[in-house]
Amino acid sequence: MQASLARDFLEAVPMPLMLVGTDQRVRVANRAAADLFGSEVEGRNCSAFLRHPSFLTGLEECLSGQGNRTARITLSGKAQDTHLSVTYSPVALEGSPGVLVAFEDLTALEQAVAMRRDFVANVSHELRTPLTALVGFIETLRGAARDDPGARDRFLGIMEREAGRMIRLVNDLLSLSRVEAEERRRPAKPVDIVGLLRAALVTHQETAKAAGIVLTLQADIDLVNLPGDGDQLTQVFHNLVENAMKYGGSGKEVTVRVSEIEREPVLKGPAVQVEVVDRGEGIDPLHLPRLTERFYRVDTHRSREKGGTGLGLAIVKHIVNRHRGRLKIESEPGKGSRFIVILPKN
Repeated sequence: MQASLARDFLEAVPMPLMLVGTDQRVRVANRAAADLFGSEVEGRNCSAFLRHPSFLTGLEECLSGQGNRTARITLSGKAQDTHLSVTYSPVALEGSPGVLVAFEDLTALEQAVAMRRDFVANVSHELRTPLTALVGFIETLRGAARDDPGARDRFLGIMEREAGRMIRLVNDLLSLSRVEAEERRRPAKPVDIVGLLRAALVTHQETAKAAGIVLTLQADIDLVNLPGDGDQLTQVFHNLVENAMKYGGSGKEVTVRVSEIEREPVLKGPAVQVEVVDRGEGIDPLHLPRLTERFYRVDTHRSREKGGTGLGLAIVKHIVNRHRGRLKIESEPGKGSRFIVILPKN
């Protein structure tokens, strides 16, 4: 194969490809290969830009006439590791043996596998703790506490609380699954955002009063309709208000503000902004980028004590994404937090 003809073929393929000669120097490489390794690779020895042992071993074996070879390699980067599948195929290059080396980026697949593995581990851990407690209390009630009414009532109360925690976790998992399944389909039915917020605050009014928290709705508009799923948006507002009461309630005030935006730059059009503001302890900026991750908690013990499952903000994020909106979180230790939902009006 002539180098000039090979170049045309390689450039037509979007994946990184290179032709390597018997001296392990790159004869031809397409632009994708140059972008992958951060520099021009043609004319260079392969070990000069990629010294991974598995890569060099596969190349040597293919050049020595052992046929097609494959390898899996990982390149360390500043932001993240890059996982590559490498395929070596023997070819004739200008009358002499050569190797066509193809690189397939498996990073997204590896990340998905890791996320699934972490998710299973987190769910197992979250369920194992209350289940272990339930088994322990059942054994105690069958034994030492069988004839102790006080201990029996106390243990049954704890068992009820742990069972409730598992139910909340399962409900949130089912809710998250439903939201993810529908995320590509944007709702079209008009809903009244202000009406949904008023209903959500009424639901939490008694709990807030018992905790000494003042719930306030500040709305510049009485009625605003936009395309949405009423049930899911209600879930968003319930989650945000409940979180503000649980974790920002030390400020004794939670305010919900609704306002219209003539043109939101990211959404490129008119929008409605809903802010849930508390005056509590606030959140360290270090945690803000990860708050919407599944099972991520700023304070694990405190969250579990308050009945949190670690999935509430993940559900909020996916619902907002389904509505093609934005979720912003602003907080400063000692000055409270602002959870901002921006939804397009059209």
